[in-house]
Amino acid sequence: MTTDTYTSRAPGTYSPKRQMLNKVPEVTIYFWVIKVLCTTVGETAADLLNANLGMGLTNTSYLMSALLVVTLFFQFRARAYVPGLYWLSVVLISVVGTLISDNLTDNLGVPLQTTTVVFAVALAVTFVAWYASERTLSIHSIRTTRREAFYWLAILFTFALGTSAGDLVAEKLNLGYWLSAVVFAALIAAVALAHRTLDFNAVWSFWIAYVLTRPLGASLGDYLSQPTADGGLGLGTVGTSLLFLVIILALVVFLTRTRRDVAEAGTAETAGVPEVSRQGG
Repeated sequence: MTTDTYTSRAPGTYSPKRQMLNKVPEVTIYFWVIKVLCTTVGETAADLLNANLGMGLTNTSYLMSALLVVTLFFQFRARAYVPGLYWLSVVLISVVGTLISDNLTDNLGVPLQTTTVVFAVALAVTFVAWYASERTLSIHSIRTTRREAFYWLAILFTFALGTSAGDLVAEKLNLGYWLSAVVFAALIAAVALAHRTLDFNAVWSFWIAYVLTRPLGASLGDYLSQPTADGGLGLGTVGTSLLFLVIILALVVFLTRTRRDVAEAGTAETAGVPEVSRQGG
């Protein structure tokens, strides 16, 4: 589906944007573990600030949006993938994505069916514009400011869509926290199996799994934080948020030291495919 072709230029004429290393991590088991943890924090931290600390949805949204803008400013200025900066951006965008969905449903009364469709369309439009502009949706080629802008916009909509879709499923099916987590985990496993055994497109497999990890993380967060009378473990939003933030920090420190999720120069979108012309996924 995707093809990245880089044409040669005369010495000294390379754009500085083209000299950036890939700005996102390799998709490893560490990536998915931290991603799920970030989505859980997005759910519990939003609830903590909004309800427990009494900030309200509006003030919480302003605060977290401002922090996200500042963090993304430094993320865009970086010339390569920086684990701490990247994952801080993901944590904050997870919280903001959750708050956008919550504001529409709780403050403005927009039905979850509507927000789910709206965010799905917004994500689709982002993908169409991204592909039309760059001829790829691969996260293994985030080397220019424009591609990075498309990437983070898509990430924001995946979190908002995952929040709305997850809440919609939980509301309509009333599965409970634990069973909801099992259902979303099974869907992610099905996508991974389709990719490995049926050669399902790598890029679409990644983005579908990325969207599904949002309701998975939210279900886990609710299961851990909600009172036992409501079907949770009663850790509370404070305890759950702190626990997951500590685990995220430990993993980020580990990756910073070991660089196990940093793509080597010339790494292709899929193993064995030359960098000059990458196809597949």
